[in-house]
Amino acid sequence: MLLRFRVANVLSLRDEQVLSFVAAHPGAPAARDTGLTIDGKPVRAQPVIGVYGANASGKSNVLRAMELMRDAVLDSHAEWAKGEGVPRKPFALDSSCAAEPSFFEVDVALGTPPVHYTYGFTLSDSQVEHEWLYAYPSGRRHTRQVWFTRDASARVPFEFPGDHLKGPKSTLAKLTRPNALFLSTAAANNQRQLTALQRWFADDFSLLTPERNRTVLENDTRRQLLGPLKPWVEEMLRHAELGIEGIDVIARDPDPPEIRFVHRAGADRVTLDFADESLGTRTWFSMLGPVLLSLSRGSVLLVDELDASLHPAISAELIRLFNDPQANPADAQLVFTSHDTTLFGNLPGGRPLDRTQVWFTEKTDEAATELYPLASAKPRPDENLHRGYHEGRYGGRPSIIPGDLAWRIGLRRAGEGGS
Repeated sequence: MLLRFRVANVLSLRDEQVLSFVAAHPGAPAARDTGLTIDGKPVRAQPVIGVYGANASGKSNVLRAMELMRDAVLDSHAEWAKGEGVPRKPFALDSSCAAEPSFFEVDVALGTPPVHYTYGFTLSDSQVEHEWLYAYPSGRRHTRQVWFTRDASARVPFEFPGDHLKGPKSTLAKLTRPNALFLSTAAANNQRQLTALQRWFADDFSLLTPERNRTVLENDTRRQLLGPLKPWVEEMLRHAELGIEGIDVIARDPDPPEIRFVHRAGADRVTLDFADESLGTRTWFSMLGPVLLSLSRGSVLLVDELDASLHPAISAELIRLFNDPQANPADAQLVFTSHDTTLFGNLPGGRPLDRTQVWFTEKTDEAATELYPLASAKPRPDENLHRGYHEGRYGGRPSIIPGDLAWRIGLRRAGEGGS
């Protein structure tokens, strides 16, 4: 499970920001036991986090920063070799940030029994400046194992104290280019201890966005219809009350397969081409493949603008799906951005998002993003969170006066008419 993500000098995230999945409150209802302990206390992590904020406040950049870390791990060994330097995106609105490194770090729990890993790195335009990996096999801070550290400015850049990392470490260090991550190089050369962490980034850490990958996602879900997940896809379509009873696979040979959706009109059975379905239906269908894979693998699914083309009731059911331990026994995690504040309001069936699962983004006067949890505002247990947000109690919302835009446009039109 993902326990924490830290980032600095990336996109609009100029100063260090932290997104923590660790349940700070022992009564957090949806939090899961990670199997780890710190100082004798069990560590519980959230299966769902929702990030809210005004337009251009940086909430999407939180997910994009996570994706950039993933891309660095997956691409630095092979792809970055095709050019010079490091492709990174420092904070653009402060010229001094171009000379400062970009910082990424994750804490994850992997394996059985679970081991807590802390992995991170800093990047300049030319090279990897620092890289580190720590492990906590017993879940206690004082048992930290330093598997490796890297400092590009040191006489000996790589250190492997304690011999916790096995194999030809010196050889792997020599194979690692200045603009490549050691983790990527080691995994590409079959260093078994590091392959698991690299595979977590590859298989268990993905981003869905509304403006890209729709066709790819739709095709991935179509392919799932050829395997054991087909009944699950059909069940989730039926549950969304889109008027769909099932899916006919017309031809298996094309890749992706040709399909038609089955509708029931009275006593008649009617099939429609995928292109004839509504945008909302196609959006929900495109998400089902990644959602079901995430639930089966126990992976982290990042969704930008969850509410785009989805009814709030469907978004709420998706959140409940990840929050439910019976439906999500592998402890998959969902991180999403949204403007739909009804998801932490009092919807029928209960509030989908608990107050401990809501985070906000807000822009500073210097246009840098600040990320903080709703819990930091200390709302009362019985507080109406939906109303409190729109009343501005927690921040993270546009500073717009109702009717002000229409008044300004009307005033401008009147002025133009008078001239």
